[in-house]
Amino acid sequence: MNTPQPTKMPAFRQVGEKQLPNPVLCMAWSPKRDLIALANTAGELLLHRLANFQRVWSLPPNENTGKEITALAWRPDGKILAFSLGDTKLVVLCDAEKAEILHLFPLENPVSCMHWMEVLEESSVLNSFYTSEDESNLFLPKLPTLPKSEEKSDEILNLLGEVRLNILVLGGGSGFVELYAYGMYKIATLPGVPGTCSSLCLSSDLKSLSIITEIRSADNDPEICYIQLDTGLLSDCLPEVTRMARKFTHISTLLQYLRLSLTCMCEAWEDILMQMDLRLTKFVQVSGHCLGPELQALLMNQLTVKGLKKLGQSIETSYSSIQKLVISHLQSGSEALLYHLSEVKGMSLWKQKFQPLGLDSAAIEDAITAVGSFTLKANELLQVIDKSMKNFKAFFRWLYVAMLRMSEEHVPPELNKMTQKDIAFVADFLSEHFSENEELFDRKGKYFNVERVGQYLKDEDEDLVSPPNTKGNQWLKFLQESTHLKESPLLFPSYSQKSLHFVKRMMEGVIELCLQKPAVSNVYSQGCYCVNIDAHFLLMTRYNDKKTNMHYGVFCMPEISPCKLYLLRKFTDPFRTIFLLHVCFSSDCVYSCQDARFYDDETLTVVLRASEEENRGRVLAQLPLGSALSCEEEFNWDPSLRLDQQSGAIPVKGLVLENQWRDLENMKAQFVAVNGIRKVACVLSSNLRHVRVYEMDVEDEEDEERPESQNASSDQDGLEETPAIRGEAEGGETEGGGQRAKEQLESGEALELS
Repeated sequence: MNTPQPTKMPAFRQVGEKQLPNPVLCMAWSPKRDLIALANTAGELLLHRLANFQRVWSLPPNENTGKEITALAWRPDGKILAFSLGDTKLVVLCDAEKAEILHLFPLENPVSCMHWMEVLEESSVLNSFYTSEDESNLFLPKLPTLPKSEEKSDEILNLLGEVRLNILVLGGGSGFVELYAYGMYKIATLPGVPGTCSSLCLSSDLKSLSIITEIRSADNDPEICYIQLDTGLLSDCLPEVTRMARKFTHISTLLQYLRLSLTCMCEAWEDILMQMDLRLTKFVQVSGHCLGPELQALLMNQLTVKGLKKLGQSIETSYSSIQKLVISHLQSGSEALLYHLSEVKGMSLWKQKFQPLGLDSAAIEDAITAVGSFTLKANELLQVIDKSMKNFKAFFRWLYVAMLRMSEEHVPPELNKMTQKDIAFVADFLSEHFSENEELFDRKGKYFNVERVGQYLKDEDEDLVSPPNTKGNQWLKFLQESTHLKESPLLFPSYSQKSLHFVKRMMEGVIELCLQKPAVSNVYSQGCYCVNIDAHFLLMTRYNDKKTNMHYGVFCMPEISPCKLYLLRKFTDPFRTIFLLHVCFSSDCVYSCQDARFYDDETLTVVLRASEEENRGRVLAQLPLGSALSCEEEFNWDPSLRLDQQSGAIPVKGLVLENQWRDLENMKAQFVAVNGIRKVACVLSSNLRHVRVYEMDVEDEEDEERPESQNASSDQDGLEETPAIRGEAEGGETEGGGQRAKEQLESGEALELS
């Protein structure tokens, strides 16, 4: 590459600089906003703004999710950030606005790279689906927001995102490659991929998936393998895949909504009813052994007339809150689940359209049955709440009158009038709650809650301590006596001995079996080309040109030809086996390439390093690729030979930096991440702690006063200069966790524009 010539003013505008306390593992720009996500060796996920590199939020490591972030990817709309964790083998979807974890799912293997793409194919069938996708709103009421959690409800619904299909592609070791529609529903598992994935890219037309893997031989010699997988089944069935995946995304979102609804119910119970339970349990213990002065002292000194009245109002309010949550949230969510699962079942029966996608009718039927059982249990809870409210009202009215008489106060005439029905309620309440029956003791030797709602909300596997009394239930008697209906698949099992939480977990497990089953598993590899790296092959980036339907890859081999960049182009159609490979270099060049990222379809952003003879540092530059891309000269790649054994036959094109470059003073730059849509770049130093951010399409005035944040020796947060930063100034390199971070960044995936 030609040596840059001095210009009047530096290209690009530096807008921020930061020295970070921990080495950076991954960084990725938001596709829609001037935000960049960073993951470091401490397990933190950080979000920074372009301006002054200001921190927006940080998500600290969590023991439940994990501490070893291995890859990042943004959803194409920029609202969701996905990251993978190597120690727990989880993928987490995080809300970009508030750092809230919205969804996570486990994997069999750790993820080493990920790519989140949007499908841009258009068709009349798809356009019809996009416009009619919300037809469920015609049949289902809008789900109400959760009390005190309106923002959380909106975040959960944000998981749905846009209707247009987007796919999260995950790659790891041992041939692990999986595709998740909308980042949630697994639609494909791709077998037969050798080695460990270091980079991958699914074409926007869904015809092929390009993968770069590292393979270790028996002698532990590494090889780089370029693989293109035919994913034509996804492309051919795009309308069906989109419709099916959208339904499963609805289902996953509804499950999360039901979890939050149940959490709100538990909070309503715990806040008030636990206090009630403590007071009335004491009453049970005392009244069960004596009816004399001790009980009277308890009623008059601890409960008191005023306290009893307040307690009764609190209980009624709590029961009403739980009752409203069951009716408006659990029942509405269950109805929506049944609706979407029934539609998926209809898809599974349409063999001509959906059979290639692997929908299992039996598994879907089991899921519908599980949702029906959950609905029955919710209705059972409503009946228990209704009965408890009536009994508690009658009991408190009776007890209130008794306490007024003991205190010799006036009893209002309306309270003195108790109907036979009221007396029956009180008798039932006393016989159920205040007897000395051993069933009232829980398994820890204490009195069980004297109210019967809490046992339904306990997340335990044990049976209900006080299940509903079904004696005299004519419907149950009829079912038991009917040989045809007793085991009928048309009837939902009721699980009368189990809690609502237990039935909910069982329902989630059955539905998860449907979600985890891959829709597509019969994709196959088309063309496998291996290149022995001999410890000197550096793959930098790959890119999908949506206009020309080409996969791009840029790499270099610094020990063989340090001043050369290799540009690989391959059609997304795997049956077009033409490779276009060019070497871009100049005979008098003095720069080698440290890192490169595609800025747009015809521009490459690079970090260059001067040779030892040059008295210059690192350079950030924009390389125009127009002349190289216009060349149609083909390279006949012989897959039986390594690339370095046939490099002499590769066509050559020269590159000129022109004026789009600037020196990176006082920084040993090593990596770069770019977003050509937002026209921004982030440069990372070799010690992985020092970052600078630039606006790329403006020039920096030389006499412009630099803001404080751009001082390389200071940190906005008042952090002292770390040893790694000092080592950089002295020519040292990072140690420990920084080495692992450098290896991960060099894989090329962590810095991609998702």
